[in-house]
Amino acid sequence: MEFTLVGLPSAGKTSLADVVTTGEYSEAVNPTLGFRIRKVMKENVMIKLWDLAGQPRTRWERYCCAVCGIVYVVDVADQDNLSTSKSELHDLLSKKSLIGTPLLVLGNKIDKEGALNKQALIDQMDLTAITDREVCCYMILCKNSTNVDMVIDWLIKHFKFES
Repeated sequence: MEFTLVGLPSAGKTSLADVVTTGEYSEAVNPTLGFRIRKVMKENVMIKLWDLAGQPRTRWERYCCAVCGIVYVVDVADQDNLSTSKSELHDLLSKKSLIGTPLLVLGNKIDKEGALNKQALIDQMDLTAITDREVCCYMILCKNSTNVDMVIDWLIKHFKFES
């Protein structure tokens, strides 16, 4: 099963992919250019994660088609970029090819000063306005794997058999 990891630069997409696939976190993460693919076997399910660059030139839509779900990572301590993050998310979800694709929004970096709580993230990202798909939101911290087990459980829950 395949999932895409998207979000603005430095939100924590690569860190999340590393923690999910290897269980390890590193402070020294190079920015993703283009995409990286990570694979991991969890509970007898092969999970393939497309870690997509956050730079504006990246075209997320083409990588989000025909996946089991979209994982959108937000740096909840980067208040200056929250409106841009919201705009990018809602623009992506407006694409006809992605209607109905489940969405998992992850608020990362919850240990930083000024980080939003879950309800504030839901409000800031206007997640309640998204009604054409399942939407779930978790707060995570990649550097100590806080709630990463919930992310893995969500990924496995959204496994779809190919026909």
